[in-house]
Amino acid sequence: MVLTGNLWLNACAIHSEGRFVPPLLALKDIHLTFGGTPLLEGAELAINARDRVSLIGRNGSGKSTLLKIAAGIVESDRGETVVQQGVSVSYLAQEPDLSAYPNVLAYVESAFAEHDDPYRARTLLNHLGLTGEESPKSLSGGEARRAALARVLAPQPDVLLLDEPTNHLDLPAIEWLEEELRRSRSALVLISHDRRFLTNLGTATVWLDRGQTRRLDQGFAAFEDWRDDLLAQEELERHKLDRKIVAEEHWIRHGVSGRRKRNVRRVAELAGLRQERREGRRTVGTVEMVASDAQMSSKLLMEATGLSKSYGERTVVRDVTLSVLRGDRVGIVGPNGAGKTTLLKLLTAQLAPDAGTLKLGTNLDIITLDQRREALDVNGTLIQNLTRGHGDQVMVAGKPRHVVGYMKDFLFTPEQANTPVSVLSGGERGRLMLARALSQPSNVLVLDEPTNDLDLETLDLLQEMLDDYAGTVLLVSHDRDFLDRVATTIVAYEGDGRWQLYAGGYSDMVAQRGHGVMALGGPVRPAAKAEKAEAAVPAERAQAKRKFSFKQKHALESLPGRMDKLRKDIAAGNKKLADPNLYARDPKGFEAISASVHTAEAELEAAETEWLELEILKEEIESD
Repeated sequence: MVLTGNLWLNACAIHSEGRFVPPLLALKDIHLTFGGTPLLEGAELAINARDRVSLIGRNGSGKSTLLKIAAGIVESDRGETVVQQGVSVSYLAQEPDLSAYPNVLAYVESAFAEHDDPYRARTLLNHLGLTGEESPKSLSGGEARRAALARVLAPQPDVLLLDEPTNHLDLPAIEWLEEELRRSRSALVLISHDRRFLTNLGTATVWLDRGQTRRLDQGFAAFEDWRDDLLAQEELERHKLDRKIVAEEHWIRHGVSGRRKRNVRRVAELAGLRQERREGRRTVGTVEMVASDAQMSSKLLMEATGLSKSYGERTVVRDVTLSVLRGDRVGIVGPNGAGKTTLLKLLTAQLAPDAGTLKLGTNLDIITLDQRREALDVNGTLIQNLTRGHGDQVMVAGKPRHVVGYMKDFLFTPEQANTPVSVLSGGERGRLMLARALSQPSNVLVLDEPTNDLDLETLDLLQEMLDDYAGTVLLVSHDRDFLDRVATTIVAYEGDGRWQLYAGGYSDMVAQRGHGVMALGGPVRPAAKAEKAEAAVPAERAQAKRKFSFKQKHALESLPGRMDKLRKDIAAGNKKLADPNLYARDPKGFEAISASVHTAEAELEAAETEWLELEILKEEIESD
């Protein structure tokens, strides 16, 4: 099969001698329709040697399908798939199937060709925390994903097609994989919702939107601005088309009749413009996220003293002492199996400690979003899960809303109202869990791996919602970028059941600690690359082991001014409250002023604590 036309020129890399080199793998004019709805309409993809392409698109846009077409697993309705002779391609599926193999090692070795290194299989499995002797029947989702990664990496193929490679991986494994792919000579196509992973690896970006692809020869860091510019230009063109239609309609109604042929032609042109407007596919809407606030909680939400919890002979939480104040955003990080969920349940009194005490504040309304989404009734419909089986109304922020309208806020169509949850995709289930959780009044959100299966746009909106949320957030996540954007404090696993508090987000923790999250029982990555992989921060922030981040420097400079303002606000509020007739004259005003004073006092205490921690850190860095 031979490439022809523009694809040949666009897909070819220019050799150092000036001649064109065909891509290792190319998809041309790919069309595919599922159930009467076009999914891909002229999509194209070209992968040259050493390319590292991030494939970006909304959930349901066809990214995984396009990758399967490239891997030869799915056949398109129309178009061409071209692989250069002798080029090897490996594909990582989201849900690998190991059932046909006696153990993990046999599964990995089944991908080997005659001259592949058999020792590489065991080496990769060892780095990923597996021996190779495990039975496929006993594997967890994370272990199956690690085995699948070893299988596609071991043969060192010319092209690697990776569909959500970080799903079910903990932070040590993600950082190891990032370093392994950085050193690989394979060309890569990556589908991932992990921004940091894409930013650190990608050198080009392909955007799949409304069935078509557009390529940016820059990494993911430049993608969002480029995409927004394209959408703005598209909206401008749509506006011009609308104005042209209005002008033509005015001419039809009010214009002076001319020659018959000319009139017929203009009427036909107007019909064409209307059809173009009607058939134009617009971008999918955005999720509308608003959390329902409950009454204000007390200033001190949780005070843990000496908490410990063991399972058999293994202690997962050992002598943990910490306080959580109203408005805190606490991120909990550690390897799989360290006890992150156990610590979360101890802090929210869902689990009793073996030793130590926990004091909870007053007026706590806690909503939990669990990573396994066990709260969903998989046999029930979308409506039944949102209304909990009662009527067709959902209470949101204290006001009733029709369930179909609320569904639309989370990108569900009215036709999906009676769809069983069992047939929803992972991303759709994630949005449904968010819709359920955010409709309930709360002042504490407990989020256990909330970013799983969510696309980048939904992650953005979740972050914005958490920024605006008036309550407190407890968050378990392996998403480094999300932790940096949301968390104000990190609780990190230190080994042997010990947990340590760090101010700031994940990258701030790395800067203070000198390394990222270590694997349970030892490093998961090659020792020679450990320091570089553990830092796992953008290049501009990874220059030194101990260095003030921009966020920390800005906080240290701005906190004194903020503390002064809070002190003035508190003094002004207390002066008003000193009026002995205020309560009798305006009880609601009295309560509002009291609440604002309490909030300002909590914010002042948190700001003073943060400022003190940053001053101590500054002194330590300057003395190094």
